[in-house]
Order: sequence, then C-alpha cells, then structure tokens
Amino acid sequence: MTAAEDSQLKIGPPLDSLKTTELHDSFNEIHHGHRHEAIDIMRPRGTPIRAVTDGIIRKVFISRQGGLTIYEFDRSSAYCFYYAHLDHYADIHEGMPVARGDVIGYVGSTGDAQPDAPQLHFAIFKLGPDKSWWKGEAINPYPILMRAVTEAQSVWVKRGPLRDFRKSQAKACATAWSGTWMAVWL
Repeated sequence: MTAAEDSQLKIGPPLDSLKTTELHDSFNEIHHGHRHEAIDIMRPRGTPIRAVTDGIIRKVFISRQGGLTIYEFDRSSAYCFYYAHLDHYADIHEGMPVARGDVIGYVGSTGDAQPDAPQLHFAIFKLGPDKSWWKGEAINPYPILMRAVTEAQSVWVKRGPLRDFRKSQAKACATAWSGTWMAVWL
C-alpha cells in the first residue's frame, strides 16, 4: 500500500467533539531525541478515549515512555492504532473486540508526558506480515485525523439532531417496555 493509499484510511476521531484546530502535525518533530511519529492531542485528564475503528485490543501495556498504553488492531490486522499517556483504562482486556466509538481509556499524563499536560498520544502503524504490535511502519496520523474530524463534524451537522431525537425515542421505548431492554441501531 502506498502512502497515498494509507492517507485514505477511514477511522473515527479518538475523542468526542474533536476540532481540526486541536490537531497539530508533529509527526516529523524530534521529541526526546527521536522522530515523534505520532500526534499529541491535549485534553483534560479523564476525557474518554474512543476506539477509532472496529477491531481488537491486541495489547494493554505499561511503558516508561508511553505510560499506560493500548494497541488496537483493525479487523484485518493491517493497521495498529496506538493510544498512550492514558490516565486509566476502560473495562478492556487483551483479545477483546471493540467497535468504532467504544470508550477504551481516559486521557492522562503517564509515562514521559508532562504531569500538568494531559494528552492523548496517538499513532498509526501499518503492520508487517508478522503482525507484531511493537513493530510496524509509522504512518502520519495528522491527515487521516483531519479527514476523520471533518467528516465527523459534517455528519453531526447533517444528522446530529435527528440522532439525538432517535436516542431519546429509544430510551422512551425501553422505559415503556417495563424494563425490557431492546437494541436500537442508530
């Protein structure tokens, strides 16, 4: 797959209400003596982090640099999405399937992040044939996230109020069924 094809990777935003103005292309910057190969998104400590695609939690790991981290593989195990500096994890475990939008962790400043600068360190790796979570070719997440955020904002503007209405109706229906839970796909 070429770099141009990688840039067409479809994911969702890892944080709610993310704006393009919150994204800064730091992929090629030097951080702690090496190329960053990621993007840092500043958010208050405890902000929910969401899975960017349907996939599987491949590794939950604590490292000196990344602190509390999550490695998520997409369904085809072609890409690995790396979330670092988490404050704590959601109720997840290795091997667990996740859907795009599921909360998997919470923004923090563990590892080598500044304690007063909670953030999500987010990286994307194209996996090799061995599918090793600790290896892969780094892909710049900035253009991919810019597109994901722009598309998410467009969908909210076009469908946001209707979706909110559907959610309220689903809750009303669930209540009307005297505690019987029913799934409603929105």
